[in-house]
Amino acid sequence: MRILITGAAGMLGTDLWKALGSEHELILTDVVGDFLALDVTDTQAVSDMVTGTKPEAVIHAAAFTNVDGCEVDPDTAFRVNAFGTWNVASACAANDVALLYVSTDFVFDGEKSEPYYEFDLPNPLSRYGASKLAGEWYVRNICHKHWIVRTAWLFGENGNSFPRTVIDIARTGKPLRVVADQVGSPTFTRDLSLKIEEILTDSLYGTYHVTNKGACSWYEFARTALDLAGLGGVDIMPIKSDEWDSPTRRPKNSVLRHWALEVQGMDDLRQWQDALADFVSRLG
Repeated sequence: MRILITGAAGMLGTDLWKALGSEHELILTDVVGDFLALDVTDTQAVSDMVTGTKPEAVIHAAAFTNVDGCEVDPDTAFRVNAFGTWNVASACAANDVALLYVSTDFVFDGEKSEPYYEFDLPNPLSRYGASKLAGEWYVRNICHKHWIVRTAWLFGENGNSFPRTVIDIARTGKPLRVVADQVGSPTFTRDLSLKIEEILTDSLYGTYHVTNKGACSWYEFARTALDLAGLGGVDIMPIKSDEWDSPTRRPKNSVLRHWALEVQGMDDLRQWQDALADFVSRLG
């Protein structure tokens, strides 16, 4: 399959082209790095790229993902995550190209006591979540050949991620304080990329929840990462969300139920602990 990827320089984007490169013809785009230059907020540039390269599908992974940055700069958040997605969806629709849009657990408010289904009503608490939900709306209403893949708590080898940061701080001897009252599902971008390929090639259009199996708090995530890195003796102070200095309200529960995968007989990703062990082993 001929696939165009936006955001190819990012943490997920990098694992996408590594995972898909051997089986598919890829068109890699981003605003940085050694890729075809593409700013998704440039309507004409997006249209020209899709029309000119003639992909069979687009994976739209480009996004402004700095959650606190979105809160203090909502104009950029909505320009990239909402308007940029509008541009990509419009170009795909005009060229009859299927679109896979990567979204987030932050579209939910976290008030539910159980995992969120794909059809649960979104209610974002943050501008990041609202901007990504707006992107979902554009995808659904503009491009009828689409998949929306919501995921959560991404970590990967390319760039900074929560477990890498925790391990790096622990090695410096600095104190660690980690939120213990937010629960979600960590997701290794290598695993997510392989599942995205499966969804893209072997599944019905629609909305999917894809995370590694299981759930934990940020505190448990950090504790497990340190144990796996041989830093089990390092202390971590568990704190409440309101003790963490952040302008962003985050969902207390953002665990996602993988209903769309289940009903199609598609396998879950492996347990988050196994994925994290794999990640830590690759850090060296």
